[in-house]
Amino acid sequence: MSKIVSIFLLIGIAFCFQGCGSYSFTGADINYNTTKTVQVNYFQNIAPIVEPGIARDFTQKLQDLLLNQTSLDLVNSNGDLVYEGEITQYYIAPITATSDSRAAQNRLTVTVNVRFYNTKEPLKDFEQAFSFYYDYPGQTQLTGAQLTTAIETIFERLTQDIFNKSLANW
Repeated sequence: MSKIVSIFLLIGIAFCFQGCGSYSFTGADINYNTTKTVQVNYFQNIAPIVEPGIARDFTQKLQDLLLNQTSLDLVNSNGDLVYEGEITQYYIAPITATSDSRAAQNRLTVTVNVRFYNTKEPLKDFEQAFSFYYDYPGQTQLTGAQLTTAIETIFERLTQDIFNKSLANW
């Protein structure tokens, strides 16, 4: 008797999952029947202040995120999904001051302009600027490991925001 109950329970669970359709734990809304490839073009750094290597690092970070959170293949041309754009701003500004008018806290801000093309669903195409920042103490120089941490923090947020806008429909 318990085997029959187990079989019916298993069949019931299978029907429940069947009705849910496809679901991605990353939240990606991709039709893998028609969309197979992604292309991430090099994001040029055209900001007035150029930090060496961040264009390459950003492009790589976006590629890695897309490969890790989707089942798409990365291609160099003719991608079903295409990301391109440029880093337009990279600047440091004081955000709070001490009583003797020195910066108590500074903020590094990076802005990336992104053009997204979905060749299978052109209505999802967009162009948008994404921006994020990293705050640090005013008496600290943003170099070495601290700069690396700042850039990684900013790029992690920017790439996730781009992913959400282009593929998660958030």
